[in-house]
Amino acid sequence: MLLVLALVLAASVTACGRERPAAATAEETTDTGAFPEEDLSGAVRADGSSTVAPLVSLAAERFRQEEPGVKVTVGISGTGGGFERFCRGETDLSNASRKIEEDEIAACKKKGFDYLELQIANDGLSVVVNNGNDWAKCLTVEQLKKIWQPGSKIKNWKDVDPSFPSQTLTLYGPGTDSGTFDYFTDAIVGEEGASRSDYTASEDDNVIVRGVSGEKGALGYFGLSYLESNEGKLKGVGVDGGDGCVSPSVQTVQDGTYKPLSRPLFTYVKKSSLEKLEVDAFLQFLLANQEPIARGALFVPLTTDQLERSRTVLEGAATDVE
Repeated sequence: MLLVLALVLAASVTACGRERPAAATAEETTDTGAFPEEDLSGAVRADGSSTVAPLVSLAAERFRQEEPGVKVTVGISGTGGGFERFCRGETDLSNASRKIEEDEIAACKKKGFDYLELQIANDGLSVVVNNGNDWAKCLTVEQLKKIWQPGSKIKNWKDVDPSFPSQTLTLYGPGTDSGTFDYFTDAIVGEEGASRSDYTASEDDNVIVRGVSGEKGALGYFGLSYLESNEGKLKGVGVDGGDGCVSPSVQTVQDGTYKPLSRPLFTYVKKSSLEKLEVDAFLQFLLANQEPIARGALFVPLTTDQLERSRTVLEGAATDVE
């Protein structure tokens, strides 16, 4: 009888196979969410926002060190282009620097795709000036637009505000291929890619740091994380988005009060894709390691509440799939 019972139990385990990673206990899982005794394989297809791509790409690189059998591909079709592919059923994940819009929701619904929205980081840009600049403590969106809009002839701080001193204004910023450039021009000028061209452009933020820190009248912009890592070399400028001046900081980016230069970043996942262990494991890995991944990609990590909401959404979906 004992032999028969043992054979029945063995057959039961074989028939059940491995549970989804989301259902495993903490003792049974690694940071990837997968069981350590079995390597994962397969592919995870992501596309979408060029802004979010570096973060998901870094997550993919670190995940591959844990699960070398899984191939994670990250495209950069833009947020809108990513949703088009997602709703056609071509990808598992759609990276987005904004929430999905009504027409995109309708397109997914028409194809019968259900999805989840997961916030995976916060994005914040900082406007910076030289340490010797004691006048531009706060700039309005309108003033920043006046400086950066196409065809702008402003070359002196006095032209920005009559109360400012007569000081030559020199500008530094990201190049036109940068997601930071796209975000800044959209948020400040009102049109993505619309910018004056007579400024020192560089994809290397160190060039911007050196330029702004070396000229009293200089102004530039880049990701908030880079301002934090260069504390003391230059100063962050408060921005008035219509509700008063707010200084750039992790807290004001996370709570959304630093307008319009802060925003949440998302990835959307098809519920059907969560049936693939490699997709679920990758998302669990991303959330479990979101702080070092966000900082490594020069973004602002999630708050505890934001992270808990994303985990709850993912875990709830895993239960539904099971």
